[in-house]
Amino acid sequence: MKDILRPILELLVVLPGLLLGYFPVKTYLKQSPGRLAAWLFPLMACLCIGSGLACYRLHASTVFALAGVALAAVCLYTRTLTISLWKSGTIALSVCAVFACVNSLSRAVSAAIIRNLQLPPDGPWLCLGACVFYNAVCWVIVLAAYYPATHTVRAMVEDDNFAQTWYVFWVLPLAFILLNLFMIPRYQSTLQTSRVLQGYIVLSSALLVFMFCFNAVFLLMATSLNRNAKLQQENQFLSMQQQRYENLRTAIEEARQARHDMRHQLNQISALAEAGDLENLKSYLAKTVSRIPNLDMCFCENRAADSVVGYYCAMAKRDEIPFRARLDLPETLPVDEIDMCLVLSNLLENALEASLRTAPGRRHIELTACVHADRILLIEVENAFDGEINEKNGVFRSSKRRENGIGIQSVTRIAEKTGGTSTFTHQNGTFTAKVMLCG
Repeated sequence: MKDILRPILELLVVLPGLLLGYFPVKTYLKQSPGRLAAWLFPLMACLCIGSGLACYRLHASTVFALAGVALAAVCLYTRTLTISLWKSGTIALSVCAVFACVNSLSRAVSAAIIRNLQLPPDGPWLCLGACVFYNAVCWVIVLAAYYPATHTVRAMVEDDNFAQTWYVFWVLPLAFILLNLFMIPRYQSTLQTSRVLQGYIVLSSALLVFMFCFNAVFLLMATSLNRNAKLQQENQFLSMQQQRYENLRTAIEEARQARHDMRHQLNQISALAEAGDLENLKSYLAKTVSRIPNLDMCFCENRAADSVVGYYCAMAKRDEIPFRARLDLPETLPVDEIDMCLVLSNLLENALEASLRTAPGRRHIELTACVHADRILLIEVENAFDGEINEKNGVFRSSKRRENGIGIQSVTRIAEKTGGTSTFTHQNGTFTAKVMLCG
């Protein structure tokens, strides 16, 4: 009976690893946690038990069985999440790397138990005591990692600013996994040598400690980078508000000057009318009307949205692009204002760039935003575009500069994060973006 349990216990460590992987991505599940656990964990438990029994019957090592079960768990894990494959795959690799280090340490513990008790190395699996140690350490790691995984790591996963971080971090856990595989001795008896066993214990323990240290350093670096990115975004929004304030002050000054000159203008108009000089009267009235400033200074009650829209409205007027905005947004929104500003700034900047590449006669930008059912924010931006659309697999990609935007893909991620949707269509030379954010 003990021999049957040994390979099964070696494979059952996939269950705590799977649980650890789900801690930071709970909000990205495609189905409820209870429903997911009801079928996923029994399925993986049956797969581990079946693979363990097969290893027992064939008297084979669990290395390949563990690799197959872990691969199946990773595939199911990534398929049950709505986040990108880079993020989910990197989290899965990180968990596998930590548990691979624990596996090496458990192998050393198994060799030490067999050597001290002078037990015969009668199987290709860990001894029963080492299997219990293996599972116990894995569950202790899961319990210890619960708080940082559900807070710090989750915040990093939900942050869309530094998605490129996930494109490089996978190298680190993969290197640890390969290193632990390389350390596996060809023969179990190799570890029975005193010096080899001591060195193996030190090396496997050091790898586990280094793995935790590298993960901690990465979290600190990512947190610092994300904090700097948020400060940069806030500075950009403050710059928009400053520009908006300057435009409003200029318009107010022009209106004040116009009111001051109104008496002189009326006297001139009266003189031309008394003289019956209709041509000069018409010309003078046309010049006077052209000097009256546009006093459409307020787009909505929400200051954040008004600042962003006002900023891009001024840029559009500078480039002689017709800009039309219909905003019905209250002072307090049901969604996060930072998310709303990011969506607006990205969509309007894309529309502005597209308009500059369009024939002057066809240029236009139309923005509509309103709150629906007290908890849904609807945003629609429409603009003409004569250029070539960079589309791949139904996804429109932004070609604008990277330092002042996070792209159309980020707009989609923000919408999905709030439980909303986003659609982008290009038809008959008109590009339309529709975004729904939920509170």
